[in-house]
Amino acid sequence: MKRFFAALMACGLASLAAAEEGMWTFDNPPVKQLQQKYNFTPTQEWLDHLRLSSVRFNDGGSGSFVSATGLVLTNHHVALGQLQKVSSPQKDYVADGFLARTPEEELKCPDLELNVLVSMENVTDRVLAAVKPGMSEKQANDARKAAIAAIEKESMEKTGLRSDVVTLYHGGEYWLYRYKKYTDVRLVFAPEQQIAFYGGDPDNFTYPRHDLDIAFVRAYEPDSTTPARTPIHFRWNPAGAREGDLVFVTGNPGSTSRLFTVAQVMYERAYRHPLIIQILEAQREILRAMAARGPEAEREVRDELFSVENSLKAFRGQYAGLQDTLLLGRKIRWEREFRGRVEADPALRTAYGDVWDRIAAIQAEKLEVSPRLNASNPEFFPAPHLQLATLLVGYLRERARPEAERPERFRGENLRQVEQILRGAPEPDREESARLLARRLAILQTWLAPDDPLLREAIAPGESPEQAARRLVNTSTVGDPARRQALLAAGPAALDTTTDPLLHLARRMDDEFRRLQPRWQEITASERIQQERLARALFAVYGTRLPPDATFTLRITDGVVARYPYNGTFAPPHTTFYDLFGRSASFRNEMPWTLPASFAARRTAIDLATPLNFVTTNDITGGNSGSPMIDREARIVGVVFDSNMEALPHEFLYGTESGRAVGVHSAGITEALRNIYQARALLDELLGARQP
Repeated sequence: MKRFFAALMACGLASLAAAEEGMWTFDNPPVKQLQQKYNFTPTQEWLDHLRLSSVRFNDGGSGSFVSATGLVLTNHHVALGQLQKVSSPQKDYVADGFLARTPEEELKCPDLELNVLVSMENVTDRVLAAVKPGMSEKQANDARKAAIAAIEKESMEKTGLRSDVVTLYHGGEYWLYRYKKYTDVRLVFAPEQQIAFYGGDPDNFTYPRHDLDIAFVRAYEPDSTTPARTPIHFRWNPAGAREGDLVFVTGNPGSTSRLFTVAQVMYERAYRHPLIIQILEAQREILRAMAARGPEAEREVRDELFSVENSLKAFRGQYAGLQDTLLLGRKIRWEREFRGRVEADPALRTAYGDVWDRIAAIQAEKLEVSPRLNASNPEFFPAPHLQLATLLVGYLRERARPEAERPERFRGENLRQVEQILRGAPEPDREESARLLARRLAILQTWLAPDDPLLREAIAPGESPEQAARRLVNTSTVGDPARRQALLAAGPAALDTTTDPLLHLARRMDDEFRRLQPRWQEITASERIQQERLARALFAVYGTRLPPDATFTLRITDGVVARYPYNGTFAPPHTTFYDLFGRSASFRNEMPWTLPASFAARRTAIDLATPLNFVTTNDITGGNSGSPMIDREARIVGVVFDSNMEALPHEFLYGTESGRAVGVHSAGITEALRNIYQARALLDELLGARQP
């Protein structure tokens, strides 16, 4: 491994250029970079316009105001949860789409909150002043939390606005963000899911793409009758953007890990990412089996299955990046450059010089503890019979202890609820329980040594995970309410005499979990402290010349519409409706490349040369879905809905070689609304010719 690192460090690759990264906060916009790169100088008025026109979907995702009366553009997949909630067996708005032709037809979203960032205030000094000399790490952390809570409470009481203290640079800065909230939000338009997610999971995170992944909702004033007054909004550019055009994206990227050290990246590569991929693969298999039971079952799990498949492909793409020696080489070079600057300054060397070695030691501890902790965690990929067994073991052990010493789950009313479950819960389906347990055991078998005591307790010599799971479930009596009641009456001593194999396994798991969980909490607390030290070192060396990691708060990124090398040729800067129909024909209109009936019926009405999707070099990540793509004049030219596979490793390191943001082109949206859905009133509102 050391030889591998040395070879990469000697490869002479260029270090990461700070100007390439683009997730900038609105208090620190990249004005100089924009002047140098594009000869474009944003004014404060222009920046304020972008900030106040941008919307955060509080359940995940981004959007933007596109009319003076609260109309918001986002993605179909951002609105998917709400579409699911307003659907029924009789009206499936996810599959069939929805269009409100009048305000009265707009559907109330059950629990959606939209946020608009109206002000920002630097409160770093106030938060840091709460930490006094001589405080322990825990006391310092508690003091910061208390100061943050006080600032948020004071602001909310004073302004009535949602008030969140945001941590930037992992503790280098603290900012108070105040948001105007809209809680009365109504569905206006969504296309059929088949065109919103055209190509399904096979095409997800790829390019060229052919999706109309859009939705429109409307925010209302608190009186619930008046559309929100939004005079500041993005105007619509029906022509959209062409190759080479400057494009800005404003949105709320969820999280990035670009401040991770090389050691942390290697931990992700060695354990965490492969484990998550295994779990997601198992979850997808389960959900697909449930969906196959019938149309109503498919509708009920559709949203969750989409989420799991999307996450699985994202983690696979990130994991592929973690195997890329070019990415690792750039990461190593960047860390060497950063560390060298710290070492060159005596004060910084004294304060932070050991942080990389400390973080590396923590990763070694995590690699030792995490697999066994997950193996013993009752909530890790739970199976019903094993859940009952672990709940019974926990109840019997905790009931014998003083209440003050018990975990919250086994105190007061919670303890009584657990007892009710144990006394009355009917036996779960044995076949289903065995299938779930088999998947859990297969994952554990991957990560535990063959002679691990926990694995030996679960899987007998010569058994497969499937055989072991069936044996454990079928020979156990924990599913029988009467048997559980007898064990409850016998008390903790019953655990010493039972021959039930699942209770034996649950007891060993409980022993291990109690032993390892405190150690894991210490490890993660130590890592958090060292991560904050690393962030302070970064801030001390570079200040705000680098953007902070993403925090699901508003950012602005710059980029251009650009083709990129692809499969020995180039991926085009945009796709068209011609390409959509051609892709359908290439697969004989089979799923998931089947055209919706609305598109097939209106083919002759469409200008097939109209751009549909396009790609830009903007820096985005999860949370940017639904983000507006705008031109120099702050006009909508598209809406972000995805990235390509090549951009997924941007979680750890950003680059513009072939990673791209993928958007729905405003010309394609205009064409679809006009000539496919004939949504004249909605289109007139977008173009400024009509307000509801």
